[in-house]
Amino acid sequence: MAKGEKSWEKRLSGEVDQLAVNYVESLSYDRRLYKYDIQGSIAHAQMLCAKGFLTADELDAIKGGLAQIQDEIEAGQFEFNVLQEDIHMAVEAALTEKIGDPGRKLHTGRSRNDQIATDMRLWMREEIDILRSKVRDLQGAFVELASKYTKDMMPAYTHLQRAQPIAIGAYLLSFVEMLERDYQRLGDCRKRVNVSPLGSGAVAGSTIPLDRAMTAELLGFEGVMRNSMDGMSDRDFCAEFTFACSLAAVHLSRFAEDFIIYSSSEFDFVRIDDKYCTSSSMMPQKRNPDMLELMRGKTGNIFGSLSAMLMMLKSQPSTYNRDMQEDKLHIFSAADVLRASLDIATAIVSNTQFKTADIAAGLDKGFLDATCLAEYLVRKGVPFRKAHGIVGGLVAECEKQGLAKLADLPLETFTDACDVIEKDVYDNLGATNVVKQYASAGSAGTKQVEEQVAFWRQEFGQ
Repeated sequence: MAKGEKSWEKRLSGEVDQLAVNYVESLSYDRRLYKYDIQGSIAHAQMLCAKGFLTADELDAIKGGLAQIQDEIEAGQFEFNVLQEDIHMAVEAALTEKIGDPGRKLHTGRSRNDQIATDMRLWMREEIDILRSKVRDLQGAFVELASKYTKDMMPAYTHLQRAQPIAIGAYLLSFVEMLERDYQRLGDCRKRVNVSPLGSGAVAGSTIPLDRAMTAELLGFEGVMRNSMDGMSDRDFCAEFTFACSLAAVHLSRFAEDFIIYSSSEFDFVRIDDKYCTSSSMMPQKRNPDMLELMRGKTGNIFGSLSAMLMMLKSQPSTYNRDMQEDKLHIFSAADVLRASLDIATAIVSNTQFKTADIAAGLDKGFLDATCLAEYLVRKGVPFRKAHGIVGGLVAECEKQGLAKLADLPLETFTDACDVIEKDVYDNLGATNVVKQYASAGSAGTKQVEEQVAFWRQEFGQ
């Protein structure tokens, strides 16, 4: 095949319109698959040689030519020509120009349909490993930060209203749990990615006795896809991958939103390092958490990739259709944005401090110990619903008297509200006492947080 010649053009008459050339090409974005395309081609050539369709000398020529092409691409010396449409034909044309007829034999028993499906699975398998490593880095940063704040407290919020006092470390470790599900979800996706479609051909396989198990083993796949029609057209793994990226982005966006709020003057809970803030072009006093705002905003880009993947797949007839060329735009975008967001999140978490003294000074606002007081009554034998009502009345009494804390009420007021209350009630009031009282596994108390930090450190080998 000549360097500017298409693989299919002899079937059609007339010159190719440049508009059409530009419209159908994917080389501008699928060129990043070059390494995987070459890897798949070498495995395919080794199998063809083992089956007698290539000689040993031809195999050596193909392997040598492909190695040269990879070196040229990585050195920035390879000329990409959109006339070749995609990375497969760009590599094949260059190979044929280098070694002649052995290059023309490489496509034996293979279609661009199963070739791109293989390339994408090889790329995604590696990309998942990279993303999982970055998720682990971010988890480690959260664990490290949590370990510094096992005894310091902050309010927890529901409905963005003050709810109960917690150890700061418990809040930080909640993100480790979210990220762990992302880590596992990506791992689950990898299992479905790691099967070989190579040998499925254009749609129906090949009359040539290809050894699909051999190429699968050479490429490190767990097995082969059983049905050729599904093998070269399946893009479920792309939708699943973009969903896994989307859910991870949700967790990053929630973290970003929290830190944006907590770094505001109204909350003033955290200080994000200047390296991850910007200022204003007009207001010289500003420290804006722009990195976090962008993280929150870029989540929409990943959601867009998922939506585009699902829309692309929903109305296609079986089996391969050119619509699928667009899938790479979306999976590449989702992966790139998530990679960058994980990196910046790790840097921000690693360089953030909680303003523990300021938080502690305002911790009594909002009667955060009310639930603990209700549970104190439960331990004295009062049914919870009745205890809930008693404490609600006591909170109302505080507000009526202009008191900021339940602990400011005299014992007489407590005993008038419920005769089982004793002097030890004050041991259950105030944020410090509440955090010490948490008893259930996974609670937000100091003891549980220290246990969780130890658990995650062991998991991560820290």
